[in-house]
Amino acid sequence: MANHKSSIKRIRQAEKRRLHNRYYAKTMRNAVRKLRATTDKAEAVAMYPSVQKILDKLAVRHLIHRNKAANLKSKLAKHISKLA
Repeated sequence: MANHKSSIKRIRQAEKRRLHNRYYAKTMRNAVRKLRATTDKAEAVAMYPSVQKILDKLAVRHLIHRNKAANLKSKLAKHISKLA
């Protein structure tokens, strides 16, 4: 266990941030999964902007790398264009 007040506080902050980041990362993964599972083009096109917004927010906050966000958006757009 930590001995200094500041290190105890750091442990509390780190845990709080970890849980916060985990929530948003999981939400992002679920949104991407849901979009990929969609077979209806109109529904997928309607969902895409919200997923794109989530990815951009996480990239800005450094939860995911900006290139990863770009790659995911590109792949999802490709997926949507292939739908009948």
